[in-house]
Amino acid sequence: MGRRVLITGVDKFWGGKIAQTLEQDPDFDVILGMGTKEPQVALERAEFVRSDQAYSILSRIVKATHVDTIIHTFVVTNTSGVSSRSLHETNVIGTMNLLAAAGQRGSMVRQVVVKSSSNVYGATENDPAWFREETPRSKPARSRLERSLLDVEQLVKDFAEDNPATVVSMVRCANVLGSEITTPISSNLARTLAPVIVGFDPLMQFVHEQDVVDCLLHLTRKRIPGLYNLAGDEKIPWSEVINICGARIVPIPAYGTMNVASLLVRLGLINFTPEMEPLLRYGRGIDTARIKRTGFELQHTTAGTVRSFIKAVRLKKNIGNEPQSYIYEHDIEQFFRHSPAIVRN
Repeated sequence: MGRRVLITGVDKFWGGKIAQTLEQDPDFDVILGMGTKEPQVALERAEFVRSDQAYSILSRIVKATHVDTIIHTFVVTNTSGVSSRSLHETNVIGTMNLLAAAGQRGSMVRQVVVKSSSNVYGATENDPAWFREETPRSKPARSRLERSLLDVEQLVKDFAEDNPATVVSMVRCANVLGSEITTPISSNLARTLAPVIVGFDPLMQFVHEQDVVDCLLHLTRKRIPGLYNLAGDEKIPWSEVINICGARIVPIPAYGTMNVASLLVRLGLINFTPEMEPLLRYGRGIDTARIKRTGFELQHTTAGTVRSFIKAVRLKKNIGNEPQSYIYEHDIEQFFRHSPAIVRN
């Protein structure tokens, strides 16, 4: 019998991409996807279950389906358009419910993979050049996002200690760029407008969206436990990122930064979240030696990720979005899968 996997956040970018990929993997017999909205991608083999953002029904789903693997992608890693209540409910309560379901009596879950963020390290003037997985923060968490991610990681750590028979993996991803995903930083660069805090030119790291997907699947397929940083090799100055993308600088003063940035956001000029302020002052570097020792090879460096991203942006601007040849409607798919009116050979 093949593996049975449940993927959270299938209605979002990461969950949808992973579900689509695993549909092509014959080692996975059952693929279940959960989300708060209908999936935005076509799913052929995967079954979809709608849930609230706290995943309150997960316990029943895990018990009824006998899934052996959970890939948890539904963790908020930027606060653009996210309220404090929603952030806490999604990250902390949702993860708590997921781990309670995985660890309940009679659960068949033997692997949990969680996508986290390098935001757990923060960004300060006292930071080391490179954060290793065991390196502590230089200062206490400042933003609500950092606090929620730290809470998520503590929950996962406690679960791993209490369930030694379960393979638990977590990936701290650097800022992501790619042709499909949209983040506050990528939306700015795509519009060729780059916020710059006057007097600062931080060293930055990026990771390509496909490298993130490939890494999560690498850990899942090979059942590799542990905590891992993930980023493209090397750091480059924010000014170099701006030059590669041909973006125009939007200067923001070093004092009263969030007040000015909030005004620019309201004017629709930039996308700027609280977690971006320390990053655009001090930058951040994470060491990726540990994930490489598992045999995983990233396909993009930091600079290569930026170049690949802006190339895709320019291509879309030149040719426009391709017309959709297939419009996915979940209800229609359910009709074809289950209706007794369908003649099945």
